[in-house]
Order: sequence, then structure tokens, then C-alpha cells
Amino acid sequence: MKDKFLDASKYIDFNHPAVAEAAARIAQGAQSETDLVRSIFTFVRDKIRHSWDCRRSGKPTCKASEVLLEGTGWCYAKSHLLAALLRANHIPAGLCYQRLILDEAAATYCLHGLNAVYLEEHGWLRLDARGNKPGVDARFDPPGEFLAFSLSHPGEFELPEIWPEPLYEIRRTLEDCESDEAVFLNLPDVTPLPHLIASNGSRSR
Repeated sequence: MKDKFLDASKYIDFNHPAVAEAAARIAQGAQSETDLVRSIFTFVRDKIRHSWDCRRSGKPTCKASEVLLEGTGWCYAKSHLLAALLRANHIPAGLCYQRLILDEAAATYCLHGLNAVYLEEHGWLRLDARGNKPGVDARFDPPGEFLAFSLSHPGEFELPEIWPEPLYEIRRTLEDCESDEAVFLNLPDVTPLPHLIASNGSRSR
């Protein structure tokens, strides 16, 4: 069952030479599976800039290799790179999503991308390499989950699945938009299902 979370693909392209090299380099010196995951997570969180935080120019990144080579990506794209670096080191990794409030006054929402990793000691754990900023303190400290955003607003919820590949809505947004400004104006969302809507939900992307 975990095999699909170890595969390379168009978007989780850990077979790209740059991604393979980075995966091997980051893994050097890791003393345990937990140490390895923490090193990879910290690299993506801290060394890859969130595209909207740094207001980059150019076409948005989507594939893991693009994120690594450009050094930037939206939360979704950063999750593709994190999954690729983990899978390159034979650690099962998938993609997860939250639906968060974007503009309370306008009652608009968007998806937020993060990851799940399978650890032999703990099972599946979520981790969020979006990138820290004031009000955001995501970290990897198993067995707890310390994500960028907690649910605190009606209409926010966590999509319960773990996906081996990015959602279509994510791929379409990152590939069709020509700039990060365009991504921001067209952030993907999903229609909420009644049983998924939380009475409490989260904050900015």
C-alpha cells in the first residue's frame, strides 16, 4: 500500500539529477530515520522560499525539480519537493491539504498544501514546510504534529486523504498561471462536504 508513496512521477520527480543529488547530500550524517526526515524538512522549510512571501517574478514552479532549481515555490510546490526528497531516500511521503479562510469579509477560501510522511516508529504524520514567518511556527517533532495553520474558522477543514500525486486543482493553478500574482488571484479551492466542515478552522497561507 505504501509503494505508491515511494514512486517518482512528473511532479514528484526525484529521478531528476538535481533532486537526486540534493537528496543524497541532505541525507549525509543522518543517524536515524527521524534525523533524516528532520534534515529534509528543515531544508525545504528554510532554504526554499515561499513564493508569495518573497514576491518573486517569473512563472510559478510546480515540479519538485523546478522548486529546487528556482529555490522558491508556493506551499503546494514546496510539498512536491519535500515528497520527492523523502521518496528519494526511500521514505514514504504523500500530499495533504487543508481548506483555510482567505478573506473573511469576502467569505473566500483556498487550499493549503502540506505533507504526510510514514515513519516506522510512529506511522503517518503530517508536516508542513510552508516556511515560517511571524505567526507561523511549523516544525518536525514527532510524535506531535506542529503545522503552519490550525483550524479556527467556520468552513475550514482538513481533507482527510493522503494523496500520492497533487490534486488536479493544484496542478491546473500552478501550470496555467503565468505569475505568482495570478496564482494569488486564483488560489485553488474545493467544494466543502458537510461532514468535513469544521466548527473551527485557520489563517493566512
